Amino acid sequence: MRKKITIIIPVFNETENLSLMIDAIQKEFVTSNYDHNIIFINDGSTDHTLSFIKKYSQEHFNVGYISFSRNFGHQNALKAGFDMSNADAVISMDGDMQHPPTLIPELIKKWEEGNDIVYTIRKDQTELPMLKRKTSNLFYSILNKLSSIELEKGTADFRLIDKKVIDVLRDISEYDLFWRGLVKWLGFKQVPIEYVPAERASGNSKYTLKKMMELALKGITSFSIKPLSIAIYIGLISSFISILYLPYALISYYSGHVISGWTSVIVTIAFFGGIQLMILGIIGIYLGKLFMQSKNRPHYIISESKLN
Repeated sequence: MRKKITIIIPVFNETENLSLMIDAIQKEFVTSNYDHNIIFINDGSTDHTLSFIKKYSQEHFNVGYISFSRNFGHQNALKAGFDMSNADAVISMDGDMQHPPTLIPELIKKWEEGNDIVYTIRKDQTELPMLKRKTSNLFYSILNKLSSIELEKGTADFRLIDKKVIDVLRDISEYDLFWRGLVKWLGFKQVPIEYVPAERASGNSKYTLKKMMELALKGITSFSIKPLSIAIYIGLISSFISILYLPYALISYYSGHVISGWTSVIVTIAFFGGIQLMILGIIGIYLGKLFMQSKNRPHYIISESKLN
């Protein structure tokens, strides 16, 4: 019996890339010994993405879709794909053609060699804005220092995962999903493959700076409580600094050099007030995650689907 591979592709307003994506993936399986199907996860698109997916699902027997009731985010879209898959292996990739389908045979080859997870590492492109490259590298550096996992710089959501790992992923119910970290945290036998991202076929990137910052914050706070420890040390250091300031004030007072003016007072209050707010913010993030987790809301809501 031939084994089956499912390709899951979260999409948000990617109408112009759908046809290219399907053709490129189908081409890689022409001479393959595997059956395959493609599942598009429509993450609340506001253009004609859903209607085009429906059209392609009628033309291609192995193309299906899951459509959310609204935008639930890329990580939750991947969760839906994992939940609905019944294949021997799952390949997750983006729908903008920057994850090259030509790499699929290499992913499968590494899987056939006995690896449970074959993940990809994006090589930096020199034409990318320097700010984007620097912030990406900074994120991985901070994450690796603050957490118990080690993520290579450029790790992407383009990966192949064996069925037995997918079975484990289905049981993960935490609210803030960060699959790059979770897949690494699971263990199993993993191997990386480097790739050079292709040019986006059309449209613009949906990952704004704000979304990238949110993803980075989610990744750091999902795998570490070290920021809370850092907040304690900052508080201790601040208290120590304020204690050092006390003898200076007393000496000035008894030597006749009375501290005058309000500038120093305002600066001191602003400095320590800012530190306190920062510490409260760190604590608030973790409390907020607990609050959202306690609601036990679903990761996504499906409005309609067709899984061939």
